[in-house]
Amino acid sequence: MFKCSTLKLFPCIALAFLLAVFSVRGNVLAYESFNLNSNQDILIEDFESEDYGEWQVEGEAFGSGPAQGALPGQMEVGGFRGDRLANSYHGGDDSKGTLTSAKFEVKRPYISFLIGGGGYEGETCINLLSGGEVVRTAEGTNTQSGGSEQLMWDSWNVKKLHGKMVQIQIVDSRTGGWGHINIDHIIQSTKARRVVHDKQREFEFSSKYLNFPVKNGAAKRWISLFIDGEKVREFDIEIAPEDPDFWVYLDVSEFAGKTGSLQIDRCSTEWEMGFDAVYQADSFPGQDNLYQEKRRPQFHFTSRRGWMNDTNGMVYHDGKYHLFYQHNPYGWKWGNMTWGHAVSTDLLHWDEWGDAIHPDQMGTIFSGSAVVDHNNTSGFQTGSGEPLVAFYTSAGNNGQWSRGEPFTQSAAYSYDGGRSFTKYEGNPIIGEIAGGTRDPKVFWHDPTNKWVMVLWIKEDIFSLFTSDDLKNWQRRSDIPGFFECPEMFELPVDGDPARSKWVVYGASGDYKLGDFNGTEFAAETEKIKYEYGNCFYASQTFNNVPKSDGRRIQMGWGRGIKMTDMPFNQMILFPVRLTLHSTDDGVRMFANPVREIANLHNQHWRSSEKLVRPGENPLSDISGELFHIKAVIEPRGADKIEFIIRDTAVSYDSSAQQLSCNGKSAPADLENGKLTLELLVDRMSIEIFAQNGRIYMPMGVDLTGGPKSLGFSSEGGNAFIESLDVYSLNSIWLSE
Repeated sequence: MFKCSTLKLFPCIALAFLLAVFSVRGNVLAYESFNLNSNQDILIEDFESEDYGEWQVEGEAFGSGPAQGALPGQMEVGGFRGDRLANSYHGGDDSKGTLTSAKFEVKRPYISFLIGGGGYEGETCINLLSGGEVVRTAEGTNTQSGGSEQLMWDSWNVKKLHGKMVQIQIVDSRTGGWGHINIDHIIQSTKARRVVHDKQREFEFSSKYLNFPVKNGAAKRWISLFIDGEKVREFDIEIAPEDPDFWVYLDVSEFAGKTGSLQIDRCSTEWEMGFDAVYQADSFPGQDNLYQEKRRPQFHFTSRRGWMNDTNGMVYHDGKYHLFYQHNPYGWKWGNMTWGHAVSTDLLHWDEWGDAIHPDQMGTIFSGSAVVDHNNTSGFQTGSGEPLVAFYTSAGNNGQWSRGEPFTQSAAYSYDGGRSFTKYEGNPIIGEIAGGTRDPKVFWHDPTNKWVMVLWIKEDIFSLFTSDDLKNWQRRSDIPGFFECPEMFELPVDGDPARSKWVVYGASGDYKLGDFNGTEFAAETEKIKYEYGNCFYASQTFNNVPKSDGRRIQMGWGRGIKMTDMPFNQMILFPVRLTLHSTDDGVRMFANPVREIANLHNQHWRSSEKLVRPGENPLSDISGELFHIKAVIEPRGADKIEFIIRDTAVSYDSSAQQLSCNGKSAPADLENGKLTLELLVDRMSIEIFAQNGRIYMPMGVDLTGGPKSLGFSSEGGNAFIESLDVYSLNSIWLSE
């Protein structure tokens, strides 16, 4: 019992409170009350040095120092802080080792750390040692194939160890799959930093979109959407803990008026944004700047948001060209394969309708094709409209719902011109054949009155199947020599239908010519090189183009054209018309930009019958971003002629008769002493066509940082311009 005067009342009250804290809460929490810096974390180790310093290293698994992300043979590692982390994948999953820290005093109620890798208790783990004994432990999250090399927060409650001297031990004593551990940013903290599993949020859907913040390189998380207890969407996403690089959206308009439950598999308690920042609205962040972004191609199709690759399901129907494509709606990188969808009436201006076919229990949605079933052979038609029928690969082991399931072939149909699709209840229409069998291309064969499917089976084998009803398929024969993304069609030679040849090609575009009787393809040539650029892959041609048009129109993926710092990635190459022509080397397939390009022409500069001497530039007065250039040139005495497109050279070596650009080259023999060139110049590409389409060289190149000038030069002698037409082009997205 003690006494206080009135003047000393406040200090006495404070002292009484502190005594109560000691008696009720114990020494650990009382210590926190006295520690003026108790809200500050204490760093134990961030692994940012080139070596492990005072840490004791045993075995080979951790190497001689921290890793800078993923090690050779390892999947991408994310979620760590800074540039380095402790990673026991040195030498792969079969190496073993430990890291043991120096002793330190416990001064905070929690020890927190970022952890990933194998989830094997006691074998791929981090331990807290006190007196040489394990008093706390945690392991990674992965034990099955697949998984993610993303680090997430975890914490130990160490209040009872306050004031004791302890050590951290990181252990890898396991071999085989996920036989490694990843650790970073070990701290003493005043609050726990943990992973919350299967957190849910409820939404009453009254708007068009759910908007998600994305940070490239953040930990990938699995998001699921449930409607009336049924899972209707699932995808992974690099959800931003803070400062998103961009926002993506999930279109929920089909669920209007319903209540949905959005679930994330794991999230950190320390995130400021992430899952809690998801919101619904009738617009998405960045929509006001849509198609005006710095690296947005202006006459090549790109998706509003996310990654895109292979063209799929290309078909003409009811006045519209339908372009489907492999799409990750939720990230800048490949993943979550879904069929995106855009339509055009002129092959130039594209209206993105949104995602058409979504992943399901059978897997993600890989590449395929689409047809119009004019005669309702499938029986899918119930009204007056002809059904659109899409064929795709259900990639079973690429989706969270069905890991380990096989690759099979499936169908979906649309009654409303492609606005919505219903998956065939009898899927799969073709079961598992080999591990990765995929990419069904389907077309109608008039002479046999049957549907034909070309399917990549494995290695270098395509197989031909036939069907009467688009549901039941019989395997007929094989075509060797091609890898994935099959295409097959008939073309007249030199415009003469009586001399037609069948063309077969795979993802690279290199093709064979031959004859097809409805069940077997008889090749008449070896594989012939199609294109010479740096970005062409996985193209497809439109089915059902009207006979009155008669064109075979191809569009391919502009592979590797990275849209750095953009909310979208990759693009589709400009549509080309394919034709067969007789040459000195035999029949060859030519590619030329479709004639509709002329509808984008704006300003026009023309030069003809002009001699160009070394040092002269007849294009010096022209500048801009988007161009269509057509030229017929005689090199004459010039050793080299060259177009300079915003600092990027398109060159022709007269003696070698070789065309080149950015390290790629193609043989281009002069015809009657002349070189014919056609160039399509966009912000992220230059597509080169030479000798009237005999040479096709699509080049991905970022032109956004260079000058807007054009140049033409002659070296070593004079060149003669027979004709040179330069057209500036209007954007397909923005009105002038």
